[in-house]
Amino acid sequence: MTQSDRRRKRPTMKDVAEHARVSVSTVSYVLNDSGPVAPERRDRVLDAVRVLEYSPNESARNLKRRGAATIGMIVPELTNQFFAMVTEGVQRAASARDVLVVLVVPDASELPEEKQAQLLRSQRIDGVIYLSGTGSMPASIYELARSGPVVLVDEQIPGLDLPAVVCEARKGAREVAALVMEQGHRQVAVIGGPPGLWTAQQRLAGYREAFAGAGLDPDSVPVFAGDYRHESGRELAAKALDAEPRPTALICMNDLMAIGAMEHLREAGLRIPEDVSVVGFDDLPVSALLTPRLTTVRQPAHDMGFRAASALFDLLERGESGAIGELPAVVQVRESVCPPRSDR
Repeated sequence: MTQSDRRRKRPTMKDVAEHARVSVSTVSYVLNDSGPVAPERRDRVLDAVRVLEYSPNESARNLKRRGAATIGMIVPELTNQFFAMVTEGVQRAASARDVLVVLVVPDASELPEEKQAQLLRSQRIDGVIYLSGTGSMPASIYELARSGPVVLVDEQIPGLDLPAVVCEARKGAREVAALVMEQGHRQVAVIGGPPGLWTAQQRLAGYREAFAGAGLDPDSVPVFAGDYRHESGRELAAKALDAEPRPTALICMNDLMAIGAMEHLREAGLRIPEDVSVVGFDDLPVSALLTPRLTTVRQPAHDMGFRAASALFDLLERGESGAIGELPAVVQVRESVCPPRSDR
C-alpha cells in the first residue's frame, strides 16, 4: 500500500488481519491485550500495524462520536455452552471498543417479552444482537429492529432482511453424516432440533444429502424432533432404540442432545460405539472430555459472536454491515463412531 493509498483509505482492523494473515479477533486480542496469542502471530500483527500505520483507537473514537455506548444481546439461555461462547465473543468485541453489553436471557427471566423489550429500550441501546431459540422474532423485538440495527447470529429468520452471522451448517452436517455412512451404517436415526429453526432445517438437509449420496433413501431415516437440550437427547434416544431394527448410529443435531443420548445408551447397557455410534454438532469443550470422546462438527462460536458484534458496529458507523458470509464448520473425528457390528 502506497502513501497516497493510505491517504485515500484509512486502514481498518480487517486490513491489519489480512496483512498479518490472522483473524480479526486475533488482531483485537493483540491490540487490547484481551486474549492469548502466540508470540509469532503477535509479532506479525504488530508489524502489520506499523507498516499500515493503523491507529487502533480510531474505530472506537468514531463509534463514540456516533453516540454508540450500549448494545443489547438476547440469547435463549446460558446453560448451553455454545450460546455462552457466542456471548463471550460479543463481549470481547464490545470491550475492544469500550461498549457496554446489556444481556437479556429470556429463559432465565420471569419478565414477559414486552417487559424485556422495554428493559432494552430503557437502557437506550444503540443496536441488538439476537440469537433466536425459536426461529422467529417476537413482535416486541421486531419493534426494536425498527428503531435501531439488529444483527442475527447462528440463525436466519425467513422474511426478515437482517444481517446474519452463521456457519456452514448444511455442509458440516452433510460431512459428519457421510462419515457415519462411510463406516457402513445403514440403520440410523436422527435426533433433531426444533423444526422451525433455520439451523435444524439446514442440518437435516445436510444429513439427507449424505444419506442419498450413500444410496440410502432419506425418507426411510426416522427423525425425532427435540429442543437442543440435554434431556431431550435422553428421551429421544430411548424412542429411537425402541424401533425395529434398532439403529446402529444416532446422528444428533447438537452436542447437548448427543450427551443425553450417550447417557441413555449406557443406562440401557449398550456400548459406545461398539453397539451404537453417536455424533453431535457444535463441538462444545466438554465433547472432547467424554468417554468415548464425541465425534462432532465444530462451529467457531467465539468468532461468530465477535463477527456479529463487529457487523453491528459497522451498521452503527457506516450504515452497512458489509459481506459476512458463512463461517467454516469442521468435522472433529474422535472415538464415538466405528463400523456396525457384523452380527447386526
